[in-house]
Amino acid sequence: MIVDLFIPCFVDQLQPETALNMIKVLERVGCGVNYNHEQTCCGQPAFNAGYWDHCKEVGEKCIKEFQNDRYIVSPSASCTGFVKNYYGEMFHNSVLHNQYRQVQKNIHEFSDFLVNVLKITDLGAVLNGVAVFHDSCAGLREYGIKREPRLLLSKVRGLELRELRDCETCCGFGGMFSTKYENIAVSMAEQKVAAAEEAGAEYFISTDLSCLLHLDGYIKKNNKSIKVMHLVDVLATGWE
Repeated sequence: MIVDLFIPCFVDQLQPETALNMIKVLERVGCGVNYNHEQTCCGQPAFNAGYWDHCKEVGEKCIKEFQNDRYIVSPSASCTGFVKNYYGEMFHNSVLHNQYRQVQKNIHEFSDFLVNVLKITDLGAVLNGVAVFHDSCAGLREYGIKREPRLLLSKVRGLELRELRDCETCCGFGGMFSTKYENIAVSMAEQKVAAAEEAGAEYFISTDLSCLLHLDGYIKKNNKSIKVMHLVDVLATGWE
């Protein structure tokens, strides 16, 4: 199977190693990968800020870059959820109607693709330590994943996964929220990190890098010892 990769702009710019690790895992389970170097963004930042015209322009570009019937795999529940839930509001009954419906059908968040499409849960990963999993708002409410990441993490050798108190509560990032309401966003991150410390966690894991970057900013500023890791990076750990 050959799959297309959709690498969100913030992953590409801020933590490209996560994208490379996703390729590593996909190839390990037998998938060939195709990456369109012209891709940029799904348009979500402009949409959330109220600039729908700008979002539609970016979204048209994104749709046209995936004009085939292959699966599209992305390491972001936020971006995949946005494409699945909101492209219809912008492109319904437009000249791109059929094309956007095809992209919506084909695009999958990474853990969903592994568990529900490939039916694979054990990647042979090894990571020694205690971890908690953060359900991002987008992953849980926009895309609808909860079981899949936990199932994959339960197969990681050496990793003890503990449930985070208030695991479904927002970490405070919320896209533009963290810039408009910094004090509230920081307080929400503080509560999340405190819950992880209560659980004795060494690792904070999530499917969304945006949440992890927000939490990591608080952790580093306050000299906490917890390490944040994207689920992709965990599953690429411990084997060559």
